[in-house]
Amino acid sequence: MAVWPALPFADWEKTCDTLHMWTQIVGKTRMALTPLDNHWWNVPLYVTPRGLSTSAIPCTNGSFSMEFDLVAHQLLFLSSGGVQHSMRLFPRSVADFYAEYMASLKSLGIEVKIYKVPVEFDDVTPFDQDQHHASYDTEYVERFRRILVNSDRVFKQFRSRFLGKCSPVHFFWGSFDLAVTRFSGRRAPEREGVDPVTREAYSHEVTSCGFWPGDRRFPHAAFYAYSAPVPPGLEKEPVHPATAGWNTQLGEFIFKYEDARNAASPDESILDFCQSTYEAGAKLAQWDRTSLER
Repeated sequence: MAVWPALPFADWEKTCDTLHMWTQIVGKTRMALTPLDNHWWNVPLYVTPRGLSTSAIPCTNGSFSMEFDLVAHQLLFLSSGGVQHSMRLFPRSVADFYAEYMASLKSLGIEVKIYKVPVEFDDVTPFDQDQHHASYDTEYVERFRRILVNSDRVFKQFRSRFLGKCSPVHFFWGSFDLAVTRFSGRRAPEREGVDPVTREAYSHEVTSCGFWPGDRRFPHAAFYAYSAPVPPGLEKEPVHPATAGWNTQLGEFIFKYEDARNAASPDESILDFCQSTYEAGAKLAQWDRTSLER
């Protein structure tokens, strides 16, 4: 049986913030070097048995990939030319990480410019100036990795039930969450006054679920689910398990991670949450479920 370790946000907040910034640096590199895919699917990272990977990124001399190996605590660079390089992950500032990272890319013949200001984060200190995020607690990084591996497995099982367009299970470094998104096939109404990123992300009707380690706004690791656009009455729909429900503050369904890990079967409780929240949104939005589901 898979072990779901505890992950109190307060106990690893500083490490979470530092790792978040490091993944943004790597993720923004992928975004800069890959063509735009629908809904920004060219930017996330992917769960591996040992951490998070970019998958192959094109470059002038072939391709390369990067992986946060959270077992050996290193960032691995692999190139199609056979070159391999690594950076140690340890308590160090974001600025220090950024400097060595850019030097490592240059040594591999990869030139890239990224937007150095964090996104979807409450501190906008540019990466090359950030000396205050400098924590790396290996125990909590390992706990986070195991939760990602477990969540990835469960979300892929949930994903397999759907015949329509569905995202990969992927890790968004901006919001620092693992997500899988289903699509009805219909375009969504144009959102007024939103930024280009949001406009592209929600150009079509979706229901989405994922895992998120929490932040200062909501300092609890949780599984979440939402529909966009939000169909009227969604917040009143009953969902499972009984400890899950609509969170008015966040505007989405929440199933706290601590409740999930203490369930008799965490896998089944998470699947119930994903399925029941999807059904609530699909019912109210009148999705063609006969055509979209196995």
